[in-house]
Formats: sequence, C-alpha cells, structure tokens
Amino acid sequence: MTKPIEKPLPADEIISFDPATGEEVGRVRKFTSEEVAEAVEHARDAFEIWKRTPFDERARIVMRARQAILSQMDSIANLISREMGKPVAEAFSTDIVPVLDLMQYFARNTEDLLAPRKRGIGYLGLMGRSSVITYKPLGVVGIISPWNFPLTIPLGEAVMALMAGNTVVLKPSELTPLTGEKISEVFEAAGLPKHVLQVVSGDGETGAALVSAGVDKMMFTGSVKTGKAIAKSAAETLTPVVLELGGKDPMVVFADADLEKAADAAVWGAFTNAGQACSSVERLYVEHKAAERFTRLVVERAQKLRVGKGTEPDSDIGAISSETQRKIVEEHVSAFEREGAEILTGGNDSDVKSPFYPPTVISKAKNKMRAMRDETFGPTLPIATFKTESEAAELANDTEFGLAASVWTSDLAKGKRVAGKILAGTVCVNEVLYTHGIAQTPWGGFKNSGYGRTHGLEGLKELVGVQHIHVNRFTFLPDVWWFRYSKNAVDTFREMARKYASGSLFDLVRFLPSMWSRIRDIRRQGSEDN
Repeated sequence: MTKPIEKPLPADEIISFDPATGEEVGRVRKFTSEEVAEAVEHARDAFEIWKRTPFDERARIVMRARQAILSQMDSIANLISREMGKPVAEAFSTDIVPVLDLMQYFARNTEDLLAPRKRGIGYLGLMGRSSVITYKPLGVVGIISPWNFPLTIPLGEAVMALMAGNTVVLKPSELTPLTGEKISEVFEAAGLPKHVLQVVSGDGETGAALVSAGVDKMMFTGSVKTGKAIAKSAAETLTPVVLELGGKDPMVVFADADLEKAADAAVWGAFTNAGQACSSVERLYVEHKAAERFTRLVVERAQKLRVGKGTEPDSDIGAISSETQRKIVEEHVSAFEREGAEILTGGNDSDVKSPFYPPTVISKAKNKMRAMRDETFGPTLPIATFKTESEAAELANDTEFGLAASVWTSDLAKGKRVAGKILAGTVCVNEVLYTHGIAQTPWGGFKNSGYGRTHGLEGLKELVGVQHIHVNRFTFLPDVWWFRYSKNAVDTFREMARKYASGSLFDLVRFLPSMWSRIRDIRRQGSEDN
C-alpha cells in the first residue's frame, strides 16, 4: 500500500488520504464528544420548527440540494474517487445516480406515503367506531455511515429522515470525511434551516458519542462488530437502531442460465467497487454440469479488467481503501490456497501491487473454508458447484449473513422458487447487486446482516412513529365490557367469545340479543346507583 505522505496528525483533525497515491486530499475538524452532544441539542431545538414545515417546502429544499449536486457532479465524482479509491465511473453509477433518483422520489412521494390511512377494524366499524393510522416524525436521527459508498448511503438516509420531518446529525466515515462535508454544503446551498442537518466529523470516538448523545433513532452501516457495540450502547437509553451490517452474498447459477450474461454479472457483482460492497458476490455456486464452461467465461472476463487509479477514466478497478483492508483480502486468498482451492487468475502473486489488488477468481471452493464464511470485502470470486436445486439453496443459506443473493436461470418459475428458499433481505432472479440503488424497495438483511430497513416505504416507516387514532361516534351507548360486572356480564362475554370473535356476520347477528341485554344491565345498575 502506498503510504500517506508523512505529516503531523493533529489530534483535532481528520485527514483524508487518496488510497491510490497516499497524497492528502484534505482535512476536517474532529468533533469532541461535548460538541457532538451540543449538535444533538441544536438538532432537537431545530426539530420543533422543522417537524411543522409543510411537506412541499421540505421537498423544495431537497430538490434544490439535488440540483446543487447536479451542478457540481464532476467535481463530486472526482472527490469520491480520490477519497475512497473507486473509479470515477462508479462514483457516478453507484453513488451519484442512485441518490439523485432517491432524492426526487422521496421529495415527490413522502407526503402520500405517510398520509393518514383508515384501517378496517372488523365489526366494530358497524358499531360507530373508526380507526386512522397517522405517522409522526421521531425527532433527531443519528447516522453513522461507511466509506464504501460515501455519498449515496448517508445522503439517502438523511433525505428520507428530513422528508419525514426529522432533523439529522451525520457522522461520516473518517476515511471519506470530505464527501460527508459535501452533503452539508449542498443542503446549506439549498437553504436548509440551521441545525436541521449537521455533520460531525471524527473517528470511532465521535460515533460512540453520537450513539450516547440521546438521539431518537440511530442508523448505522458497517461491520458486525461495530454494529453489535452500537446496539449495546443504544440499549442503555432504549434508542431504536437500524443496522445494515455485513454480507457474504451467494450467486446461484443453473446450467440452463444464459451463461454469457451470468458471467458478465458475476464479474461485475464481485469486482465492482473492488469488491468492497456489502452486497458483493462473495460466494458463487454453479451447477456442476455447467461449471467448466462458466468458470472459463468468468476468468476470461476478469483478466480483461483494468486496474488503476480511480481518477483515470478507463480504470475498471481502483485502489483498495486501506492497508488494513488489503491485508484481509491477502489473508483470505492465502487461506483458500492452504485449504485446497485453486487460484485461477489474480491472487497474491500477481504483478498488481499495493495499493491495488487484482480481480481474483478461485475454483474448488467449499463452504467449510474460512474465506467462504468470513466477509472478505475485496475483489475475490470463489466458485463452488452443486448438483440439485435443494443443494443450491442449502449452500446459499449456509452462512451467518443474509443480506442479498441472486439466482440465474432461464426457468423463471424455478428462479422464483429457489429465491423464496434463500434467507436474504433481497434475492434477485437474473440480476445482481444493484438493487440498493432502487429507492422504492426496502434494503436490509437477516441474521448477522442486521435488522431494520432503509429505502422504500419500509425504510421510511423506520423514521416515523406510528399513531393510532380511534373514534367512537356512538357515545349514547355504553361499551358492553365496562363496569360493573355481573352474571349477565359473564354470560355476555362467553357469547362474545363464541359469536362476535368468530368473524362471521351471521354469528354477529346472533350475538346482538346478548349484547343488548348487557347494555340494559349496565344502564339498570347505573340507575340503581343514582
């Protein structure tokens, strides 16, 4: 790995380095724990005004911020590439494009998505009752975002929180702080009121301070280890959290699939962002009778990929984000070799040197191998085989993670059937990885991939509280379950269990005499008391 240029590292600053060159990109001020707590208090004060801001005004601000990004998207793409290492092409396709789409979607649709909804309440509706579900903003939403998609993840979550009426305190990754600061800049240019969105730059201590600062909801994307620590800390104050954690996502390829297209998808799914995506293809299972041809197609495509600085427009794979991450990739590849897998292209002995890592295709992989179980987060594609549909689903589910998966076949009925057997938050049929970029659909996983959802209606509802408003228009009648109790009450409740709770209109009509008898009993007792 190219080492950063040796400079003093002030304790009160976070310095961003280009992983491809080691050169300083810029530096930002590191927030202290006290300053983080102060930011949360400012956000809480701003919430009292922002929550009353009409949806159309919130939308206008979001769309102005969107326009600000459009007007400087070339410089933003270059910044993302320099801070994170990904090719400029991917800065556009996987960061800028998805979040621009999300911004327009939630700006235009949040009011309708969160509109009050009348809820059917069965036969109580025939008794003068009605129920409406409404949604209330929570307050201050804390966001701790990762370095691998430094614009689309934090900005997307912030936009959804703001449109729902919350204020936001964002702690971007210490590896990509300048992109985090850019989010603050575009909203300031858009006229967002002061303290409605604040960026608190820093490291792990800054993030821990945000979790314990009394926010009303935490959104975290990152490692399982850190996610568990955040959940534990948040539990102390009963702060609800959404955790999008690791993945070891499987791709299942049947022999009847379009193998050319599946090979293209596998190479992109495994190597885009240098494999540094939670939903990267990290395990590939191909039907044994197609394994030889399919593997050859994958290797041919992988060998054509160009590795280089992300700021060079023809680079397919950029630098690994950090020395620590590259060492993990090297260790996993070495583990594959030790345990009997075969490196078909790339690997630790490649001519491609630090800070880059070559696209690496591995055959003869087995689920018992360590690197088939731990998240790699790098440009590796291990390939294993299966013989039956049930074995394919079993292998895909043999993991502690459950974020995303894909199934490839020309038989769509089979594809959907196998998809339904895989325990993952998103399962694609003849598609791979990109669905995080769909604003309308939920994103999140099962097992150690976390809990809660971002994106879609489900993600929006993570950012509001649900309120049920129940109205009784027939106030001239007492409720049959009110005091005082008597033998008549017990008899009525027994009939209620048998007839009213059956869900049958016929039984409800049969229950009416008992109900009316109970109402007269309540009225009689009331008259006697008076």
